[in-house]
Amino acid sequence: GKDRVFNTPLCEQGIVGFGIGIAVAGATAIAEIQFADYIFPAFDQIVNEAAKYRYRSGDLFNCGNLTIRAPWGCVGHGALYHSQSPEAFFAHCPGIKIVIPRSPLQAKGLLLSCIEDKNPCIFFEPKILYRAAVEQVPVEPYNIPLSQAEVLQTGSDVTLVAWGTQVHVIKEVAAMAQEKLGVSCEVIDLRTILPWDTETVCK
Repeated sequence: GKDRVFNTPLCEQGIVGFGIGIAVAGATAIAEIQFADYIFPAFDQIVNEAAKYRYRSGDLFNCGNLTIRAPWGCVGHGALYHSQSPEAFFAHCPGIKIVIPRSPLQAKGLLLSCIEDKNPCIFFEPKILYRAAVEQVPVEPYNIPLSQAEVLQTGSDVTLVAWGTQVHVIKEVAAMAQEKLGVSCEVIDLRTILPWDTETVCK
């Protein structure tokens, strides 16, 4: 109801700051930044407050119940303020987790894992999934583990790693490489950008 789901003023720093506050108070906070391109005004709140809260308090306090959602990536239109992929800015900041799904089935399981995780998470949702993706998604809750990459295709010559929308692109590239060059490609969906699954990729 309105006590739990409500619109906030269009102030990204305020949205994330409010989310941090209620997460510290013990509530489950899901803050939505309407487009990932507008997450930059909240950059300070994310990297200097949310990510460091547990560390700076000596684990007395934390905002691990915070998940930040944001539509991410380009869809062929939208221009400069509706097409960006800012995950690299956050990928070097310890204390937060960054997750990007490739499909509706992945999105639900990974989002529920972010919400239940005891660390602040940023969940970037590829905008192209909103309209272009069709997939059977279970009605009941389910979780997909964070920081666990998925090998979508085995291969013996080269490993291709991607996340989000680009997973579909490299699957096409892998098929072309096999057909035209005889190159066998392994395809891995990283799914979690931070902390990423080094073991699966290196293997």
